[in-house]
Amino acid sequence: MLIYPAIDLYGGKAVRLYKGDYAQMTVYNDNPVAVAMDFAAAGATRIHLVDLEGAKSGTTPNFETVKAIKEATGLFCEIGGGIRSMETIDRYLSAGIDRVILGTAAVTEKGFVEAAVAKYGEKIAVGIDIKDGFVAIKGWTEKSEENAFDFTEKMQNIGVKTMICTDISRDGAMQGTNHGLYQELSSRFQMDIIASGGVSSMEDVERLTALNIHGAIVGKAYYTGAIDLKKAIEVAK
Repeated sequence: MLIYPAIDLYGGKAVRLYKGDYAQMTVYNDNPVAVAMDFAAAGATRIHLVDLEGAKSGTTPNFETVKAIKEATGLFCEIGGGIRSMETIDRYLSAGIDRVILGTAAVTEKGFVEAAVAKYGEKIAVGIDIKDGFVAIKGWTEKSEENAFDFTEKMQNIGVKTMICTDISRDGAMQGTNHGLYQELSSRFQMDIIASGGVSSMEDVERLTALNIHGAIVGKAYYTGAIDLKKAIEVAK
């Protein structure tokens, strides 16, 4: 299993939200590039980036920061948050970002994912944010009518290779991850499943590794010191 340490960006800073609530934001570092360099020093090979401003507005206010992180580390970088047009996809991939994650647009813009996958293949991932069994959109502020498993099946049929699955109720809450959810996803679908939300201890890393899923995103637990990134990377191997 691959560990994806995460940097959530807002105003050019590395921040974290509590359960997706923008009113409960903690700034962890004013210099996200330095955070990314720390990830590399700990042995990370991949970084998960989220433009939280973009997730709400559908724009790319942290584009230059994302580009700087890729250029400084040379690591595999994936980015999500506000990617709702082919122009935005083109812009990120042209800047050297390795994979873009479609969220809201995958639900609301029929045909967009198909067009993106047709053009860029495995460089397109879909982020599925799950709230009460349904897919949440617009920076988690709205719940759609899409059932999470039905939506995942649709994405697999389109040809999406990577799904990043977040249980919103666990995200940033340090209450452990939803192992049952990831076990069901990995058994039902032939996709690379990346667990996100609530990976808060080494036990979580061990249990997710045992499920044989593709990856796990480590966010708040890294910033609070609850997970030693270097150890987590070794355990996941």
